Amino acid sequence: MNRLPLATLLLLLTAACAPVRPAATVSVVAPPPVSPELYRTIARLDSAMFVAFNQHDVATLQTFFAEDLEFYHDKGGLANFQQTMQGFQRLFDQNKTTGLNRQLVPGTLEVYPINNYGAVETYQHRFCHVENGRDDCGTFKNMMVWRLRDGRWQVTRVVSYGH
Repeated sequence: MNRLPLATLLLLLTAACAPVRPAATVSVVAPPPVSPELYRTIARLDSAMFVAFNQHDVATLQTFFAEDLEFYHDKGGLANFQQTMQGFQRLFDQNKTTGLNRQLVPGTLEVYPINNYGAVETYQHRFCHVENGRDDCGTFKNMMVWRLRDGRWQVTRVVSYGH
């Protein structure tokens, strides 16, 4: 009896049963920015926007969005500026004592210029809150279109998906 096929079979079975690293531990590396200066600007704005979000500060949060905002959400549909701000306020009211927060997934931020308009930003972010005494977190994809007008950057379009 030849033992090589049995040894090969055992090796394959052992490899098939080996633990697999969860996707969360796989590092993500975005391509180098087209414009490092634009990247830094949008990264700074994104960070400031989500400091306001994490602090449940709707007044500051709304300054990052243009009045002609269109916010597309794969589950919630299309919302305008007023609906989006009302949605943020409801979310904050429902999560006053929970750890509701958003964190950018490191290595996922990409920024590209839009000629004569502004920039497009894509990334993944992780939202967490406490539900029934337990952390409830999810990682989602997002795209924002930023407009530069009169020296002021504001988001005009948001596409949030992968929920």
